[in-house]
Amino acid sequence: MQYIQQPQAIEAKSFDIIGEIISETRPDYQFASPLHEAIIKRVIHTTADFDWLDILWFSSDVLEQFCAALRRPSVIYTDTTMALSGINKTLLAKFGGECRCYISDPRVVRAAKEQGITRSMAAVDIAVKEEGEKLFVFGNAPTALFRLLEHDVAVSGVVGVPVGFVGAEESKDALTQSNLPAIAALGRKGGSNVAAAIVNAMLYHMQGER
Repeated sequence: MQYIQQPQAIEAKSFDIIGEIISETRPDYQFASPLHEAIIKRVIHTTADFDWLDILWFSSDVLEQFCAALRRPSVIYTDTTMALSGINKTLLAKFGGECRCYISDPRVVRAAKEQGITRSMAAVDIAVKEEGEKLFVFGNAPTALFRLLEHDVAVSGVVGVPVGFVGAEESKDALTQSNLPAIAALGRKGGSNVAAAIVNAMLYHMQGER
């Protein structure tokens, strides 16, 4: 059996197929910008789900603000090690940024137990107190997103795409009603893979601009 074996060729073919399907099934669909297109198509590539054409929400100017923060020394805080693993940290480092996940940090484990809260919430409590420019990327824990909104702190950008049935939709709705620069998944869908794909799409776009 003949099949494509080269990784870059597989990805390129996948994006060609995605573009063709969108043209055939949604001929009137218009992306807001090339970067919006890059993000949405990469999420579709990650999930094989074309619902993302309609359920990925962007606040005004979030892409400009998020990319500007990525170009500066900033820290991305994730809610899961899966999201942390999925982000292209080598490319992020080229822009001076780094990625942290405190879900298994002893301080977080201890605080969660003492306060009777989720570790995701305790991780946010620690992250917001740290110095430096912050970006938050949540793909799994609605409680992390709710907690961040409770802190009412200034952050440079939030990717809020928790997946699930308990609090996921509500947490993302709350994010869309906040004043934070944010990208959110409307409804129940999401995931750590989606969160990482969104960040990577921005990094790849920025790399192409160099």
